[in-house]
Amino acid sequence: MSKYYVSTSIPYVNAEPHIGFAMELLYADVLARYARQQGNDVIFSTGTDEHGGKIAEKAAEQNIEPKEFADRVSQRFRELVGLLNVSSNRFIRTTDSGHEQRAQLIWKKLSADIYKGSYEGWYCTGDEAFFTETEVKANNGVCPNHNRPYEKIKEENYFLKLSKYNGAIIKAIESNEYRVVPETRRNEILNVLKEGLEDISISRPNNKISWGIPVPGDSEQVMYVWFEALLNYITVLGYPEHEDFKQFWPAQVHVIGKDIIRFHAAIWPAILMGLELPLPKQLYVHSFITVEGKKMSKSLGNVLHPADIVTRYGVDAFRYYFLRHVPSYEDGDFSWQRFEAVYNNELANELGNAVQRTVVMLQKYQDGKIGTVPAAEHDIAQYEEALAACRFDRALDEVWDQVRGLNQYIDGEKPWAIAKAGDKEHLREVLSYQVSSLLTIAGLLEPFLPATADKIKIIFQGDEVRPAAGTLFPKHETEPAAGQPGSEESS
Repeated sequence: MSKYYVSTSIPYVNAEPHIGFAMELLYADVLARYARQQGNDVIFSTGTDEHGGKIAEKAAEQNIEPKEFADRVSQRFRELVGLLNVSSNRFIRTTDSGHEQRAQLIWKKLSADIYKGSYEGWYCTGDEAFFTETEVKANNGVCPNHNRPYEKIKEENYFLKLSKYNGAIIKAIESNEYRVVPETRRNEILNVLKEGLEDISISRPNNKISWGIPVPGDSEQVMYVWFEALLNYITVLGYPEHEDFKQFWPAQVHVIGKDIIRFHAAIWPAILMGLELPLPKQLYVHSFITVEGKKMSKSLGNVLHPADIVTRYGVDAFRYYFLRHVPSYEDGDFSWQRFEAVYNNELANELGNAVQRTVVMLQKYQDGKIGTVPAAEHDIAQYEEALAACRFDRALDEVWDQVRGLNQYIDGEKPWAIAKAGDKEHLREVLSYQVSSLLTIAGLLEPFLPATADKIKIIFQGDEVRPAAGTLFPKHETEPAAGQPGSEESS
C-alpha cells in the first residue's frame, strides 16, 4: 500500500469560511478520495492559521482573549468540513501545543539560515504583511483591502536567507521536481524568482505583536505568522520523529489559492531546503470565484456561505457545481440562476433520469431482477490524466460524456419497444448494459459526489434492484409533463 499525503492551505481565522475555501476543500477531497480508491493509505490535512496581530485586534474588538476568538472561528472551519462531506482525517491548528513546539524545533534547525537585522518598511496589520514603497504610493498610502493607512515600521527582526536558495528553487520548479500547476501560475512564480529573491523578515517584536510563537532564545521576538503557518505541513505529520512524517513526507499535492503562491512556491521550498527535506511533488494553485460576476464583499452584501446552497440543494449538488462548472485553471462565477439550471438539466434530467428510467424498466419488465452485469469497457485514460493534472472540471466532463452516452443508448435502443416485441433476451442485454454503465459512472463519481455514488451502488449492486426513496435529485420546478424526461411515458 502506497502512502499519499494531500493538504489544503490553512485559512486565517480573521473571518468566517466562505465558498472560496469550500472549493479548495473539495479539490483536496477529490484527490484524497481518488487516492483511497486506488488503494493508497491517505493523510488529508486541513486546519486553521491562528496567530498574529490581526487576530489579537479582532479579539480585542469583542473584548475576549485571542485564543477564545480563534477557538470560535476555527470551529466554523471544522463544521464546514463536515457540511461538505469532506474526508479530511487531520485538522491542525497553529495554536496546538504540538505545532508550537515543533515550530520552535524547526527554527533551531534553520539557525544557519537565520540572522538578526534591522528592517524598515510599510506594514498593514490587516494583511499581516509588508509592502513596497511603489505599492504604497500606488494606493495613496491606504491599504485597499482594509481601508486603513499603511504603518511605517522600523524594527529589529530575524531574517531568513531566502536569497541563498533562489537558484535551487528555480531549478526545482523548471525540472518539475516541484511541479506547479497550472502553467500560468508556474510561469508567474518563475518570473518572480528570476527577478531574484531577497531575504525576508520572519519575526516581529513581541511588544508590537504578542500573539505568536516565541522565537527560541529571544523572549523579545515572536515568529512572523506567515512563516510559522507554513510549517503546519510537516508539524501535522509529527516532524521530525513521528512515523507519519517518515512515511508520508513529501506531500503528493498542496492545494492553495493563487493569492498565496509566493509563500508556497518561494518561501516554503527554501525552508524545506534549509531543513534538507525533499520538496512536495505538486502545488496546485486554484483561482478565485465571484458571485453574480462580482467579487464577494460585505459592503455589497453578496458574501455567500456554503450552507446557503447546501441547505437548499444538497451537498452533492454543491460539490458538482463547484467541481465542474468553476474552471479548475481559471477564475469562475456562481449565480443562483446558473446553479439551478445545472441542477435541473444535468443532475436531475441527465443523471437522475438515467437512474430512474433504469430502475422503472427493471421493475416493469424483469420483476426487479438485474441478472448478470457485464464488465464495463470504457476508456478512462483522459479522466485519469485530468485528475493527475488537477483538472477536476475536465474529469467530470469525461464522466458526463458517459452519462449522456447512456441516455442516448436508452433512447436509441428503446427498451420499452423491445419489451413490447417480446424479445426477452435482447431486453436483458440492454438493461444489463444500462446497469453496468451506471455502476461504472458511480465508480467515477465516487471522488466527486460520494453520497450519490453510494446511492447508485446500493440501487444496482446485487441480484435485485433496490430503489431509493424518491429520486436522486428532485427537480426544483414543476413536475415534468407527460412525455418529457423524467416522466413514465419517456421510458
